Amino acid sequence: MLAKRIVVPLSVLAVGSAAAVAGVLNADAAEVTGCSVTYSVVNQWGSGFTGDVKIKNTGGTNIDGWKLGFAFPSGQLLAGGWNGSWNQSGAQISVTDAGWNRTIAPGATVTAGFNGGWTEGNAVPTAFTVNGVTCGADAAPAASTPSAASSPSAFSSPSASSPAAIPSPSVSQTPAANSAASPGAENCTDYAALVRGRFWVNNNVWGRADGAGSQCVWENGLSGDSLSWGTRWTWSGDNTKVKSYASAVLGWHWGWKVPSGTGLPIQLSAGEAVDANWNFKVTQTTGNVMNVAYDLWLHDTANPDWQDNPTDEVMVWLYRSGGAGPVGTKQATVTIAGATWDLYKGNIGWEVYSFVRTSNTSAADLNLTGFTDDLVARGWLAKSKYLSSVQAGAEVFTGSGRLDRTGGSVCGPG
Repeated sequence: MLAKRIVVPLSVLAVGSAAAVAGVLNADAAEVTGCSVTYSVVNQWGSGFTGDVKIKNTGGTNIDGWKLGFAFPSGQLLAGGWNGSWNQSGAQISVTDAGWNRTIAPGATVTAGFNGGWTEGNAVPTAFTVNGVTCGADAAPAASTPSAASSPSAFSSPSASSPAAIPSPSVSQTPAANSAASPGAENCTDYAALVRGRFWVNNNVWGRADGAGSQCVWENGLSGDSLSWGTRWTWSGDNTKVKSYASAVLGWHWGWKVPSGTGLPIQLSAGEAVDANWNFKVTQTTGNVMNVAYDLWLHDTANPDWQDNPTDEVMVWLYRSGGAGPVGTKQATVTIAGATWDLYKGNIGWEVYSFVRTSNTSAADLNLTGFTDDLVARGWLAKSKYLSSVQAGAEVFTGSGRLDRTGGSVCGPG
């Protein structure tokens, strides 16, 4: 889901409600005549937060290459970001375009997101520059700290799908806060986490600010490594932007809901199988733009925490409808596990690889390392990387429907 990513029909980063920051650029600022910036704190917890910054070109010519600047006013620390190159020097933050999003057409907007930490406060920045020229002097208020029961925990992959995601991140280290859900009970709280054994169901709605609607999840119990769960949704709004990625999660997701017993992370060089046997049913009440996919997150460290962005994301699309497509460009068509897949490659601050099945299926029996092995063989993924998380769920842009797991184990190292 950051979170989760840029996807086609096109964008995947969550943005909370915020006031726009408007300003006019000087005439000598490289063909740019106007801009607005929106800064949003979309999630906040005990010692960390997730922020989004939108840059809109309000002028009449393209911005071709951009560098955003602002200062943290309360001593906040940058942990990492996406959709650009993020750097901190003292209080000053700079964000340079990621290449693929360097051009902002008139009236268009780009979004960059980040994770940060705070201790004394989380006041919002009061001034922004684009390419060194003042662009605004206002921003949205910080989000209030959520209670333990509603603490957010997701970012979808842009997934191509988030990151991705990306995934709104969480630093929760134990399942206690969200483990009391009764089997079969429906939970419609944003970012609710239903913990069962080494798995948890994440009601990830990281992109809800780009539309209107709701999502609910439930779980019906765990038998061995077979987790029964489901989700339903209703989303409207921009059908090029992901609203949610309800998913079953094993392992890391900007922190650890279940800190032990997951079998992850595992280093790719170990050659260990990660088996996933999943049968599901998609019911579309209305036409949907959506996909059903596995989302694998990788790091270059064996002990990633909430502040550690992934280095790579691998998505395996089993089902899609309404024209949903992944981030990046098509690189090849491959055969893995007896099926053909179109392979896409993109970057949203980390590398995103998407294997899109050329025909839909509602059942999969896969060793997911077959997909990482393909990337290793291409020289795109280092065997020294650690697989830290495997997720399985529905990524929804717009529409109404539901996903039910009808059999099989969710996923896990074998």
